[in-house]
Amino acid sequence: MIKTPYLLFLGDAPDPLAAKVAQGIRDWRPENAIGQFRMEGCKADMRLPDMTLVEARAAGAQTLVIGVANRGGVISPAWKKVLIAALEEGFDLASGLHNLLRDEPDLVAVAKATGRSLHDVRVPNVQYPIANGVKRRGKRCLAVGTDCLLARCIRRWPWMCGDEDARAKSSFRATGQTGMNTAKACPWMR
Repeated sequence: MIKTPYLLFLGDAPDPLAAKVAQGIRDWRPENAIGQFRMEGCKADMRLPDMTLVEARAAGAQTLVIGVANRGGVISPAWKKVLIAALEEGFDLASGLHNLLRDEPDLVAVAKATGRSLHDVRVPNVQYPIANGVKRRGKRCLAVGTDCLLARCIRRWPWMCGDEDARAKSSFRATGQTGMNTAKACPWMR
């Protein structure tokens, strides 16, 4: 389980779109996002308090979530110093990037030495069935692009209108960074 609340790491995002993961968490789980950490030159702003690692830990942040999705979904060498410092400061790390935290030997070593956890949310912890072409009952809506924003809105809509029963009749299947981060943090999205 990914511990909350989060400090959203925006890194050196060149624009707000690059911080789509942080945006999704800020929009859909604002109670879990207590601040943002931006490196020099970062052009994204989630309108959360800018915090240092020390300030965020003192405010109760438990996990540094990599909220930026750069080209290729890789852990930038420029981010490593911050990620290692976060582990040493007592944060767990969570990421939805293609480049997995657990494949970075330096991060793994520091996490092990400090007793911290690395969460690669792109790797599912449940087995999902593969489509087989067999007709199923019910209606389906495939919503792609913009990190499943449409799917998340459709999923939340009955709840927003006060129809608790309608909410139970739908489900959300995340495939990208924002959807996976959001779904793991949002019981109503499951």
